This record gives sequence, C-alpha cells and structure tokens, in this order.
Amino acid sequence: MSDEAANVPAAQKSGWTSFLKSLASFSGDLSGLTAPPFILSPTSLSEFPSYWGEPKDLFASIADGKTPEDRQLRVTKWFLSTLSGQFTRREKETGSEKKPLNPFLGEQFLGSWDNGELVLTVEQVSHHPPITAYHLENKKRGIVFEGNCAQKTSFSARMISVKQVGHGILRVKLGDGSTESYLVTLPKLKIEGLWTGKPYVELTETSYIQGSHGLTSTIKYSGAGWVTGTSHSHTTTITTGPGGPTLYTITGTWTGESRFVKPSKEGREGTVFLDAGEEGMREPISVKPVKQQGEYESRRAWKAVADGIRSGDYNAASVAKGALENAERQRRKDEQAAGQQFQLRLFDLRQNDPEYAHLAALLKFKPEEEDSWILKAQ
Repeated sequence: MSDEAANVPAAQKSGWTSFLKSLASFSGDLSGLTAPPFILSPTSLSEFPSYWGEPKDLFASIADGKTPEDRQLRVTKWFLSTLSGQFTRREKETGSEKKPLNPFLGEQFLGSWDNGELVLTVEQVSHHPPITAYHLENKKRGIVFEGNCAQKTSFSARMISVKQVGHGILRVKLGDGSTESYLVTLPKLKIEGLWTGKPYVELTETSYIQGSHGLTSTIKYSGAGWVTGTSHSHTTTITTGPGGPTLYTITGTWTGESRFVKPSKEGREGTVFLDAGEEGMREPISVKPVKQQGEYESRRAWKAVADGIRSGDYNAASVAKGALENAERQRRKDEQAAGQQFQLRLFDLRQNDPEYAHLAALLKFKPEEEDSWILKAQ
C-alpha cells in the first residue's frame, strides 16, 4: 500500500483500495455503489435539509425586508450561510468528508427550532431514483421553504462529481397579504482527496435565486487550482434579471467572509455582507429522543448503524445496515406481490408545478423537471 491512503484506518485499507478500483472501473450513477464502512457518515441524507434551517435568524429576517431588493439580498445571504454546514462540517469534525446513509423509501426526519417556531418536515419520496422532499416553515414570520433534492454521481479524473437535481421555492408573505416567491437552484459539487483517504467537497459551476419580482442572484463557485485560487470561493451578482444591469457584486468564501465590491449602491463597497464563520450563526435542529420516534423516523431506523460507525465497530455497522436494507427490499417485494404501491405519509406529488414553471421562465432557465413535492394538509 502506497502512502496515498495514509489517512485510511489500517484495518480498512484493503477495502478502501477495492473501493477506489471499483470507482475507476464503474460507469453510470454511483448511488448504488457500496462504500467501505469507515467512510460512511452516521447521518442519513434525509437530515440534510436541516441545514437550511440552522441559520434560523437569517431565515426569519427575510420577512423584515422592506423592498424587493432588500429581500433579494436577505434571501441570498441566508442561502450562502447554509452552505458551510451542508458541505464542510463533516470534514472539520472528522478530518474528511463522509458518505451519508442512503434514505429508504418513506424515511422521515422531523424537528424544529425555538420550541416549534421553525419546523422542518422531510420524507424520502422516491428510492429509485432517490428523492428527498422537505418543508421548512416559520408560521409566525410567514416564510416557507419547500423543495426536493436528488443526486446524480459519477467518477472522473480522480474525483467524484455530484449533480444535485431538484429545486427549492421560498415563499414570504408580505404585509399587504400577497406572497413573494423565490426559485432556488442547487450547486454542483465535486469530492476530491479520494487518493489521500481524506475526501473533501468543493462546489462548482453556478446556482441561481430567482425572485418573482424579477431580481436574480447568480452565484458562481470556484476553488483552489494547481497554482492559484482560494478554496470555497464564490462571486455573487444581483441583477435586475438574467443578463440585466448589476445592482450588487459580492465576493468571498462561502465558509468565511464575503464583502460587497463594485458595483455597489448606498456606499456598501468594501463592507461585510456575510461572515459564514460567525460563532452562533447556526443552531442544530432539535428532534425527539430516539425512543419516542416513529418507526419511519431516521435516527430510530438507523440507530444501530450509527452506533457502530461512531464506536468504530464497522462490522456491526455493516451488519445492521444490511439488515435494514434487506428488510426494505422485502417490503417492496411483498407490496408488488400484493399488487400494492407504497403510500407516502407526508408529501404529495405536484406534477408540472405552475409556480416552478413561472419562476424558471423568469430565470430563462429550461428546467429538466417541473414536478414539486408539496406537504400534505395537516
């Protein structure tokens, strides 16, 4: 074994080498490829929408915007503040990025902040392809963020490329009783550092925030290259619409500080727009104790797997993971034999969502899919 995998536990080096060889020879979507246990996260992908809610004060403050321009800035600031938690936290906590557990069909993640003022509802609405639907709502402030996300992964040039498929729509109720909405598209990412045994995430290409009032935020991501560049960098422009005049340009890192640069109105040039590393900005979600959770709730369902990963007993984690996945396969076979179809409990499918289509048209964006998942009436 070369020193390329020096960060891999000694007992896992053989499995890691086999995994890298599998990656190199694999074609198509990698979502079904089994990763060695030590690279697994004890957290299911169904928990990831909680990152949208962690900067809860920035989310709530969107309602304080007095003008469309002000609210566009606030939505953009909130969105940028969520990225560090989503894509660098596990690297900081464990020394490398970990592969989340793949949610099973119907898996749920439920939680809240501030004693239920901000509530998150998540359900795995599809397994093939894997799609996670989420609904984040602050009823007191009249703000909802609802959407769905899936991942398409591939391997090339010694890294894993991940295309996040899906979208979110943020709605804020205004003082006059009307509702303003924002289409949020998702960045692509790449996972590098595989050959050193310390995977990490870098965001790539471009994502957008399109307001129903016409303003557009365009976020271009870049990272450290062989010679120049800074990790986790972005340049964000807020324009009067796609290709329209620029109102604001903001540059920096989505893990640290971002500042206004030219052009900038109201004397903001050089001032801090966001410090994503500010202490106390993000607050973890509160969930019920595992013993009080329902059978479909994520932390209860994956408890034995998560316990094995956290304790370093990867054999126990692998056995528990296999048992859960085999039980799910059997449920699907039993449903098929009985002529039944799995019934979702929390979300309904809205095909050809007109709100999404309208916002995508404002963005001049040709959508790959126009379906949305909507929380069932409670």
